[in-house]
Amino acid sequence: MRITLFSIGTQGDVRPFVALGLGLAAQGHQVRIASGAACRELVVRCGLEFAPLTADFLEAMAKDPGVLQRGKHPLTFLRTARQLLAEMSVSWPEQGLAAAEGQELLIGNGMVSMLAGSLAEKLGIGFLETQLQPVTPCPDIPPMVVTPKGERPWGPMNLALAHFYRLIVWQMLRAAIDPLRRALALPAISWRGPYRGRDPDHYPLLYGFSPTLLPPSPHWPAGVHVAGNWFLDDADWQPPPALQAFLAAGEKPVYIGFGSMVSGTSAALTDSLLAALRRSGHRAILATGWGGLAESDGLGEQIFQLKEAPHHWLFPRVSAAIHHGGVGTTAATLRAGIPSVVIPFFGDQPFWAWRLQRLGVAPPALPATQLDVDAIARALETALLPATRQRAAALGEVVAGEQGIASAITQMQRWGLLA
Repeated sequence: MRITLFSIGTQGDVRPFVALGLGLAAQGHQVRIASGAACRELVVRCGLEFAPLTADFLEAMAKDPGVLQRGKHPLTFLRTARQLLAEMSVSWPEQGLAAAEGQELLIGNGMVSMLAGSLAEKLGIGFLETQLQPVTPCPDIPPMVVTPKGERPWGPMNLALAHFYRLIVWQMLRAAIDPLRRALALPAISWRGPYRGRDPDHYPLLYGFSPTLLPPSPHWPAGVHVAGNWFLDDADWQPPPALQAFLAAGEKPVYIGFGSMVSGTSAALTDSLLAALRRSGHRAILATGWGGLAESDGLGEQIFQLKEAPHHWLFPRVSAAIHHGGVGTTAATLRAGIPSVVIPFFGDQPFWAWRLQRLGVAPPALPATQLDVDAIARALETALLPATRQRAAALGEVVAGEQGIASAITQMQRWGLLA
């Protein structure tokens, strides 16, 4: 079959779909990835066809790092997100039709799931929604924006909060979807959202996160399936000799990195983390990424600095990871069997920090805007306790044995989406 997968955002949002695309291609399907220009090189390098979608998230975060802080407050973030989506989506009707041309199945993730669904409706072809975060309302899993601080979710209140959160997200997405559907000559979707009147048992939704990290709710409808993570490993990557020498020179270091995050306070955040590391006496690898951490001089022999390295290669070689709690990084720490210290920036990151804490492989999350050197040092020591490391190692064996891509493809076949 000819299949297009739609996913936009940071590398953590797109890499799983490149991995899923490669799995589908290995089954003989012709796969195209529709995403932002920042991911073109990744898609092409992996041997898949690339279709462009305007999705300049890196540029937007670089121009306004404060957008991440507003992301912690959904109602405040709504106006900014609506404007950003409205600007990015002007070309989506034309680009979307080009990406869907000649295809038999469209798979849409996250913010562009409704784009793919609308295109499939227009063209009369198959469609599958995917998500990397739980969005199906239920009483036992809290919506991401109200992650509880205690041990228990809030029971039935979660349902009302989850439906309200869905409505808020739909009001944000309407800035892109309403003009798109007009351009495609499709009926408008009610202000209440696309979920009303839809039979959830017969509307397939595929989740790409580990059931070990978040077990599926027994209250979810029959059409929901948690497949597991879709990991994309770069088998050809070779570590620089300096990194290999650093790893061989002493005990396993601590990893510090915030991936695709961009911060207006990266210098202060980096200073706090480095001070905590020096106080603790642990060796560390500092991954500056897209700008969440600042490049530093005079780090000495205790700390090694690089821009980035593949998690699948590096994480098994470190003792713990200090990170932002992105779904991809969270999954990588679990698979590697290492504990975490999470400093979330926005979005789903506090939710995944909470899940790691509940699993006993991370201390409570630390707020990025109120970091204290002593608090970082204490959190790191908690993460490195023998009991925490043992729990992380045990979970790592389970997650490493999950076959998320195979599970996803098998489920798609059961739903009759793959020929």
